[in-house]
Amino acid sequence: MNDGVASLGSILGIWAHPDDETYLMGGVMALAADAGQRVACVTATLGDAGETADAGRWPQRELRAIRRAEIAAAMDILGVEEHECLDLDDGTLADLDGAAHAARLSATIDRIRPDSVVTFGPDGMTGHPDHQTVCAWAGEALARSGHTARLLHATKTVAWAHEFADVNEEVFPPGLPPVAEPSWSLALDDATLGRKVRALEAHGSQTTGIIAALGRERYHEWVRLEAFQAAAAPASHA
Repeated sequence: MNDGVASLGSILGIWAHPDDETYLMGGVMALAADAGQRVACVTATLGDAGETADAGRWPQRELRAIRRAEIAAAMDILGVEEHECLDLDDGTLADLDGAAHAARLSATIDRIRPDSVVTFGPDGMTGHPDHQTVCAWAGEALARSGHTARLLHATKTVAWAHEFADVNEEVFPPGLPPVAEPSWSLALDDATLGRKVRALEAHGSQTTGIIAALGRERYHEWVRLEAFQAAAAPASHA
């Protein structure tokens, strides 16, 4: 189903690491920003504990600076002017005080007042504990908030999973990514897809290797679809 990007209203993305946002909603953010909708994004960590396209080359402090510059460049390409990094330690989110960070995100929701909050589903798309934790925090934050918004979890379609089964077997753990009949989906037009790929290329410390491995044409088609499943309305904690 796709009622157009306008149907999402103002949008807040809540993600774990740089490039999560671009992979899963880069086209939506670009189109919404172009249409004058408010688009904001929160990133919990700088992803500096993960592998790089040239693993072992960068000390962690330098990698943090690189990832910060990369996501700033990606946001600029996508037209997103409101971006916040929580600067939490990569790989540790499940061990942190979830209530405190949910409260922090709840304050962001109350300030932004989005119509749609977009994040991972409970599966975390890839099964990454940081992804799963951010999903839980976002749901808790919306429940705590005095503001009502639609909560959308990133997913993929059965058709997409079938078309890219060979790629997904190399990228995702068994049983992932999640597939569903999405509540909202969009196959990006070529111009928006090109812009999304430029933003992904801005995340070069993470994307250079996979783009080279798949080839540009195959990579473009792999990232064309953006799909979301409506989550159950969180119980209010207000």
